[in-house]
Amino acid sequence: MPADLRGHTTRPVVKRTARAILLDSADLLLIKRTKPGQPPYWITPGGGVEPEDATVVDALHREVDEELGAKVTDVVPAFVDTVEHVREDGACGVKVQHFFVCRLESMDLSRRHGPEVDEPSGEYEVVRVPFTRAGVASVEVVPPSLRSYLDANIEGVRALLAGDLG
Repeated sequence: MPADLRGHTTRPVVKRTARAILLDSADLLLIKRTKPGQPPYWITPGGGVEPEDATVVDALHREVDEELGAKVTDVVPAFVDTVEHVREDGACGVKVQHFFVCRLESMDLSRRHGPEVDEPSGEYEVVRVPFTRAGVASVEVVPPSLRSYLDANIEGVRALLAGDLG
């Protein structure tokens, strides 16, 4: 593996995702995932960056449309999570998850499409939780690094959508 300027080994990025910290008024929209034989968990809408996506933000818009039949506005980078990852083809490296704070502009669940809807592996239920520490703590948000980030930064995340940010 190539070494970076500090002499540490860099890890190849084998997957990138775009995920929405999606706010609608005082609520955070999440997807409750229930897979057979596993406890439920809650994820932010989003998914993998595909070759046809010109940018990570384009991937975010595509994924939100697929999973929620939704449109978002005010997309602001908020948080990046990097975890070890092995692709289906066996390539080893890291997955970089880009989390963006954004506002819900519109949502029509009847417009949902894509693999999560067409060939579901378990259930995908769209849920709203209050965007408060108690609300976020009331569900098992994954990844844990996002749960910690949100717990420490509710006010800061809201500030990313302030009209005076520039």
